[in-house]
Amino acid sequence: MKRNMMSFFVSLWLLFTAVVHQAVESAKGKYAHMLFNELFEDYSNALRPVEDTDKVLNVTLQITLSQIKDMDERNQILSAYLWIRQSWYDAYLKWDKDKYDGLDSIRIPSNLVWRPDIVLYNKADDDFSEPVNTNVVLRYDGKITWDAPAITKSSCVVDVSYFPFDSQQCNLTFGSWTYNGNQVDIINSLDSGDLSDFVEDVEWEIHGMPAVKNVITYGCCSEPYPDVTFTLILKRKSSFYIFNLLLPCILISFLAPLGFYLPADSGEKVSLGVTVLLALTVFQLMVAEIMPPSENVPLIGKYYIATMTMITASTALTIIIMNLHHCGSEAKPVPQWARVVILDYMSKIFFVYDVGENCTSPKRDQEERKLEGDDGCQKRHKEVRSHLSNRNDDCDLKEKLNGNLNKSYGVNGESVRETVNCCSCYKILIENIEYIANCVRDHKANRAKGIEWKKVAKVMDRFFMWIFFIMVFFMSVLIIGKAA
Repeated sequence: MKRNMMSFFVSLWLLFTAVVHQAVESAKGKYAHMLFNELFEDYSNALRPVEDTDKVLNVTLQITLSQIKDMDERNQILSAYLWIRQSWYDAYLKWDKDKYDGLDSIRIPSNLVWRPDIVLYNKADDDFSEPVNTNVVLRYDGKITWDAPAITKSSCVVDVSYFPFDSQQCNLTFGSWTYNGNQVDIINSLDSGDLSDFVEDVEWEIHGMPAVKNVITYGCCSEPYPDVTFTLILKRKSSFYIFNLLLPCILISFLAPLGFYLPADSGEKVSLGVTVLLALTVFQLMVAEIMPPSENVPLIGKYYIATMTMITASTALTIIIMNLHHCGSEAKPVPQWARVVILDYMSKIFFVYDVGENCTSPKRDQEERKLEGDDGCQKRHKEVRSHLSNRNDDCDLKEKLNGNLNKSYGVNGESVRETVNCCSCYKILIENIEYIANCVRDHKANRAKGIEWKKVAKVMDRFFMWIFFIMVFFMSVLIIGKAA
């Protein structure tokens, strides 16, 4: 029973409060209509609301940055979503709040009151529409506060020298378009723009938005013209560009020195360099589409150009080395200085084996097999020469015997002629064998000459491979160091 009585009294109290509140609101609404009719009976929003025309009207300006919509580096335009708050005192819109039941403020459309013609000086938008017609808050002491949202497109001088590790400073300059400093003075309410409601951007970091008041005297007029400049300090988030533009370029550039490691007979040395060069050209075109066509080449563009130059040089050197590799037996012998410097010293420094050798077949075993083969050939050649010389001795002996026989027993001339013909056949055979041996010897010398040129080309390939690897490494470290 007590619980029911208590809930009844609570319900009755809530109903009474709602009725009183509705009555108060109705009374305030009645007084607001009365106040509005009295205030705007003889009011004009065309003239500056000051009692003394020589008096300056102070307008307080505050900018709140809500979001960065776009940063167009190529066209150098910053699109931002702002909340613009302006406040001033209107000398003709004051009242005694006690006469209107304590009513201290009303909200009315902004086009009914005088508004300062403060605009964005460095606007870069084709749309010159009027400000958003939001309500203003009018207080009993004549203070008017006007909050209006705006999507601004302002010109911004973009410096892309360190792209994608760059920072930008974009100015937002606000000032009166027709009133000079003796009529309307602009005062910034804070030392910087308000960033408390800023929506974090995926590409840019905000490092501040300081505000500075400037008073400029133009050449056309003697009166001062004040303005407030908000400098938006932006820092680019470079992770996207590192993983999509920089890192692929670094990996591709490390492929270029490997063209020197390819065997010369594979036929892919030059094509690898050309393929890498085309890939870097595609990345260079992607960066050129983003950046403005200015004299300042971005850092990543310089890296691309340096890498492309290096790959072009490596391809040219590869062509030259290929010519050395395919010199053949018709070429001149390897110069003595090249034999000493390249074949003796550099081949040991870069661990270059002879042509046909590899790390699994030791050089000593091959040399032993080669020496054994040469000794066998020489032994067989000596045996043939000794056999032929023995045959020659036999011929001489037979000639002597035949002469003695002819003298002693008077042998006929046919047998003597046959013996002489047999000896002449042996001589012709010896001459032919010596000719063949000379040809084989010359062929081996020419082949050894071609092998020397191939080894020179292999040593130069290994030398340039390490040179270009070092160049790519230092270029990558240099661009990361400049970014840091």
